[in-house]
Amino acid sequence: MYKGTDYTGVAIVYFCHDGQGRFVMSLRSTNTRDEHNRWDIGGGALEFDQKVEDCLRAEIREEYGTEVLKTEFLGFRDVHREGPSHWIALDFKVLVDPALVKNGEPHKFEKVNWFTLDTLPENLHSQLPNFLNIYKPKLLS
Repeated sequence: MYKGTDYTGVAIVYFCHDGQGRFVMSLRSTNTRDEHNRWDIGGGALEFDQKVEDCLRAEIREEYGTEVLKTEFLGFRDVHREGPSHWIALDFKVLVDPALVKNGEPHKFEKVNWFTLDTLPENLHSQLPNFLNIYKPKLLS
């Protein structure tokens, strides 16, 4: 049985920023489950008996090699994707130290870069435009 396909999965999604208008994204490689060669902000599945905050911190440590300085819960999304798959996404805005951010999972991500909402790359993860549309006012504050 697989999360998101055999039963509804819970995903922790994070928008890691530097407090100066920049945020970090990773370019997904062909070694990821899906969305190959697309830029993504980051996320991971919540495991059974894992606290949301612990999952958030662990995923950011794994993917970006840094610690969380401050979090803000943005909201949740009911995500239905082709396949079919169904996830409940718990979305967070997370302040990190940009000097410490690195590609913590080079086997999954081709590279990690910083962007602004005005300098987004073209090949975005399929769920990212909706995320940005919903939360843009909160991401700018």
